[in-house]
Amino acid sequence: MKELTVPFLDSVNHVSPIAHVSFLLDNYEKNHIGLMPWPGNGYKPDVHFAIAFGNDGLFIKYYVSETSIRAAYTKPNQPVHKDSCVEFFVSFGDEKSYYSFDFNCAGTCMLSFGADRTNRKLLPEAIIRTIRHQTNFKLVDDIRQGSIGWELTLMIPLVAFCNHSIASLNGKQCRVNFYKCGDDLPDPHFLVWNNIKSAEANFHLPEFFGKMIFEN
Repeated sequence: MKELTVPFLDSVNHVSPIAHVSFLLDNYEKNHIGLMPWPGNGYKPDVHFAIAFGNDGLFIKYYVSETSIRAAYTKPNQPVHKDSCVEFFVSFGDEKSYYSFDFNCAGTCMLSFGADRTNRKLLPEAIIRTIRHQTNFKLVDDIRQGSIGWELTLMIPLVAFCNHSIASLNGKQCRVNFYKCGDDLPDPHFLVWNNIKSAEANFHLPEFFGKMIFEN
């Protein structure tokens, strides 16, 4: 099981300029979402993320290079996993239920809570709209012809964890996994940060979450 320690940004909160947060995250460790439990046709985008937290929120930046992108969904709680999509699943303590944050490359979010893939509840759009995002598309130095680079910065306030009353993340531990997918892309793919052992593609297996510790 992988373990990740999340650094604290004392000068940043959820209303700080997102461009500044994006810049700060560039200076932190980039973690690779590079495992392919279900290889399919073998296509593998290049995906990393950086993560930090502040007094009232969690900050994540994804770095993606892939040969095609798609952002068909523009409204909260639409099935963005069919687009160029990155995902973050997190559970607190020993709870079986977990939050699943799914974002396409345009920042559209589907947010749900539950104990597994079928037993989930979509969370209110008002909660989703508290999450701030910034997308940058860029040219990439990639050996694969036609690769497209995009970066997604997320500022997730603590109120987004609306089934909990979290006043601070300092010193907390949680279980997490990070993903990249694109079900309706020309080359569908399913990449994970912490490995999953399952016969079929399924991100919703919390027994395979890694461990995340917030600095104290």
